[in-house]
Amino acid sequence: MAEKCRISDGLVEEYLRIWHIHSNMADIMIRKRKRMREKEIKALSKSLQELFGVPVFDERDAVDMAESSDFNVIFVGQDILGIVYEDKPFLTIRGILKYRPEARSVTVDMGAVPFVTNGADVMGPGILEADESVQEGDLVWIKDVKNGAPLAIGKALRSGIDLKSKAGGKAIKTIHFVGDKLWKSGE
Repeated sequence: MAEKCRISDGLVEEYLRIWHIHSNMADIMIRKRKRMREKEIKALSKSLQELFGVPVFDERDAVDMAESSDFNVIFVGQDILGIVYEDKPFLTIRGILKYRPEARSVTVDMGAVPFVTNGADVMGPGILEADESVQEGDLVWIKDVKNGAPLAIGKALRSGIDLKSKAGGKAIKTIHFVGDKLWKSGE
């Protein structure tokens, strides 16, 4: 006669603890993670440095490219610090926090913050400042006026000059924000 398997309460609690730790990573599916060659890292780093005007990682760093459910992600060490969206490399919010660029930023008023941090697209009247070099279709990062803290990454639906005009309607399509699955993967 087969004996019944019994799992102790301690083992169940340990399993649930481990599952909880890894559950955030399960939200974003990472596949085909591959170490980049020095030449590829140098080209990617140069592209990001020209875009943001600040030094980022270099060819001495361990940089991997991987596919995710929404876009390709760039790992620097174990942290996702960049994305490739529509063939355009850009820093994630964690990358913005690490490298502290000013270029490609759009500043929103404090009334927009709760909406942007919940993934809403940015509306024109909530924009206070914008990098004038931004063109329609460029990726930008959104920050609040009070702290200058990065809130989201998005695709500009207007030029930088038009963003500053505060015209009504949708101005930036949000693709990554504080609290989303990409953000939570770094917790």
